[in-house]
Order: sequence, then C-alpha cells, then structure tokens
Amino acid sequence: MACNPGKSNSTVKTPKVTIINEDANLEPAIIEGFKNIIYNVYPKLVNDFNENARMDITVKIDTVYEGVAYAHNGRVTVSSKWLHKKPSDLDLMTHEIMHIVQAYPNGSGPGWLTEGIADFVRFKYGINNSKAGWSLPEFSSTQNYSNSYRITARFLVWIGQNYDEKIVYKLDKRLRSNTYSPEIWKEYTGYGINQLWDKYSQNPILE
Repeated sequence: MACNPGKSNSTVKTPKVTIINEDANLEPAIIEGFKNIIYNVYPKLVNDFNENARMDITVKIDTVYEGVAYAHNGRVTVSSKWLHKKPSDLDLMTHEIMHIVQAYPNGSGPGWLTEGIADFVRFKYGINNSKAGWSLPEFSSTQNYSNSYRITARFLVWIGQNYDEKIVYKLDKRLRSNTYSPEIWKEYTGYGINQLWDKYSQNPILE
C-alpha cells in the first residue's frame, strides 16, 4: 500500500469501530474484512491526508438501502444486497473511509474531484481490488475528467506520474481548507485542467 511521498509516519492512531449489522445471513468474513481495512488502511489515510480526521467509525450493513455504499458524518452505510451480489468487493470500504478522512466543507470543490480522489485512494491503498474485479478503466475518447470515480482517478494517477507525484495530496489539502480553484492545476503542473486532459488523451499510458 502506498503512502504520501516524502512524508514521514507519525504516531499511528487506532480507530474505534462500531458495526451495526442488520443482515443475519451475511458472511461473517465480510464484516471481518471491513474491520481489517478500517484498522489497517484508515490509520495510513489519516497519517497521509488528514491527521485531524475523526477516529470513531460506524459501519452499518443496511438491508433496505438500494445503492452500494455511502459515507456521512463518520458512518459508512453498505447495502447488504450488494454484498450478497459482490462479496469480494471489500475495498469499497477503502473508498468510503476516505470520504470520512476528506471531510471537505460544502462547496469546497467539484464533486467529480472528491469522488476521483476517493477512487485514487482505493487504487493506491486498496487491499485486494483484483479479487473484486475492480481496476482503473482503459482510456476512451468518450471520457472526460469530470466523469468522476475511476475515470477521474486514472487521470490523477497519470498526472502524478507525469507532473507532480504529490498532486492528489495537495489537491486534498486545498479542498479541505476550502482554497481550491480551477487555477490550481496550472499552479502545480504548468497547465490548465483542459490542457492536461488534452495531453492525457494523446498519451494516456500509465507506468
């Protein structure tokens, strides 16, 4: 699992985890897998992104929720229907706990970037994405950086490899401090976001 380049580890904090499981038929290994991710990955995210992130996390396995998962106010809600369908998709938790770490104020930046950073984190810090069949998509001319999630995440990986390896950590900090602006891309890379996407489109290969 990756960590913030050039940043030394501080004292490791241990999160307090509360599980609310409404599905008695759910495989216990899924709950244990989620706990393993929170105990092992969350402290890395706190250290690398936001040392002031909350350390109490509640996970609710919801039998009614029709989506996949969402995070709000320190709670991650996961659809039990999704877990029965995709029991190996444990790293959805990596994405969701990053949202807790992000803790961006309302209106601090575009939603596509928030979700793109969370999927970047799943890509970099995920424990077993391959088992879930989860990966970054190949580039397509029909895509745009604002498509969010994995498409944006792949673009962020490319920027990191070609311009600034700390770009995501810098963006995250600016979003949390509510100092993000569209000019930030040129500040960090020398190019505006549309220029970067054009360059990416011409040569989207990742290392």
